Amino acid sequence: MTALGALVARELGVDTPPAVSTAAASLAEAMGGVAVLFYGSVLRTGDLSGVIDFYVLTEKAGGGRVRRLANRWLWPEVSYHEIAVGEATIRAKVATMPLDIFERAAGGEALDTTIWTRFVQPSALVWVRDEAIATRVRTAVGAAAMTAAGFAAMLGPAEGIPRAFWKALFAETYRTEFRVEKKGREDQILAFDPKRFDALLPAAWEAGGIAFATAGDGLEPRLAPDRARALRRAWKARRRMGKPLNFARLLKAAFTFDGATRYALWKIERHTGLAIALTPWRERHPILAAPGVLWRVWRTAGSR
Repeated sequence: MTALGALVARELGVDTPPAVSTAAASLAEAMGGVAVLFYGSVLRTGDLSGVIDFYVLTEKAGGGRVRRLANRWLWPEVSYHEIAVGEATIRAKVATMPLDIFERAAGGEALDTTIWTRFVQPSALVWVRDEAIATRVRTAVGAAAMTAAGFAAMLGPAEGIPRAFWKALFAETYRTEFRVEKKGREDQILAFDPKRFDALLPAAWEAGGIAFATAGDGLEPRLAPDRARALRRAWKARRRMGKPLNFARLLKAAFTFDGATRYALWKIERHTGLAIALTPWRERHPILAAPGVLWRVWRTAGSR
């Protein structure tokens, strides 16, 4: 096993709270999943009072013909769930996509940057149908690291510590995607486990066939001219398409986010203390209900 393979296997196999595994199994059964990945802030903090981020990987796209077609290009599907685990309630934001699309996206075969950018960061494989699927997921997460590390070699400094390359990569992907992140977000990601990212970069370069030299704590990637040109062309295409793709995905989510109203009302109450009733009409028509809900939030905030 390569150094990258060992790192990915160890990370995906990390112990997680039993409630997380139980919730993941429930989601897999309900959504036809073959594997469930746990990632995001709760993985880092262990605070189960927040919303857990899951990726449920399936054998094929669900829904009707139009929705399946949309999901081949504008993945993932997004939904919000509240799952009873014993006496506790696990709140989960769930992204769903077919495993084969996840594999291609992680390997950089799509113009989208979001999958390999997300899964070069820590994640845990909390439920899987069988070992064959587990192997495919581990391979895909390793491919995400190689894809990210390749672009980091092109976007980063001529020579520097590993975190300088990751910082350049994350900063550029935020500019490329239709996202608004607080200044210094890339520093927050790297600060959580800097040694992990220090080890990941050379392992991913080695696995991806990128030669490099070491000098103290610094690394100097030595991209072959044809590899460098290919990476620059690939990044130019992603930079051109990044915002339109992400905007289209957000537009799709506005109409297909199952549980959107429930999720929004929970977030409002958590952050403002304002409890707004979840009515059947609000749940069926989240876009139409939004102005009235936001008006109540604004009026309440203004009276304090």
